[in-house]
Amino acid sequence: MEFSKVQLIGLKANEFRHPLDLQATTALKQLPGLDLAVRTLLGSVGEQFFYLNNIASSVLVSEKQLPHIHKLLLEACRILDLEPPQLYVQQHPVPNAYTFAMRGKQPFIVLHTSLIEILTPEEIQAVIAHELGHLKCEHGVYLTLANLIVLGASLLPAWGAVIAQSLQTQMLEWVRCAEFSCDRAALLAIQEPRVVMSVLMKLAGGSPTLAPMLNLDAFIDQARAYDAIDSTELGEMLKSAQTAQLSHPVPVLRAREIDRWASSQSYQHLLNQRETSYNGKVDTKGGWRNW
Repeated sequence: MEFSKVQLIGLKANEFRHPLDLQATTALKQLPGLDLAVRTLLGSVGEQFFYLNNIASSVLVSEKQLPHIHKLLLEACRILDLEPPQLYVQQHPVPNAYTFAMRGKQPFIVLHTSLIEILTPEEIQAVIAHELGHLKCEHGVYLTLANLIVLGASLLPAWGAVIAQSLQTQMLEWVRCAEFSCDRAALLAIQEPRVVMSVLMKLAGGSPTLAPMLNLDAFIDQARAYDAIDSTELGEMLKSAQTAQLSHPVPVLRAREIDRWASSQSYQHLLNQRETSYNGKVDTKGGWRNW
């Protein structure tokens, strides 16, 4: 991978965090003591449990194991100014990737084999960088916290179900906003919006056979046309109903957001204010979220 990228030394999460994610995360931080309680009670246990599961049933990526993927991880971490987590490849028929971290010692990312099979190396790195975005933004603790709140409300008698439903809706909305932030992290690491949008296109309608045949420009046009649905009250209502119970925004919406942010002043400023250029050579020193 011989290309020039800007290395974002000192990058802070709030420099690229989506405004809706920033607003929701700031609100969650105002809940006194709960952040620490979740990390204390579940962090070490959860990390140890999943560590053992990964060691037993997945392949740990390293300099000796799938080194080409390991280099993609190290490069993305260098650019995003983040310590490399463990990275595992797991046999699974559903294309997906996820990460778990409670600000402890064993954060990790998992890539499914079926996802790797439909992506180019640059697209694999975009997925890795998206997951690194969850670590950079420290989403894991708050997602776990949200799940606990919903569970607690659901155990209340009578009106508890109503509260749980309300909280679930609010938390899913926050989760969807968090995904926008992580797509931005992917763009900052790749520094080519078409690569990130191509991943989203393949997630929407790709397979090992179809992926090479897909037309990215047509998909970008499709993403831009998605806005037109808001022109009527019925269309806006249908879009809201479609996404209300989803943990991720629909792929075309994510592609549209990346398309917009890639041409924004804030994105260009983030790249331009860093004078350090990165030539693509890797220095080897160096809560659940799904892609």
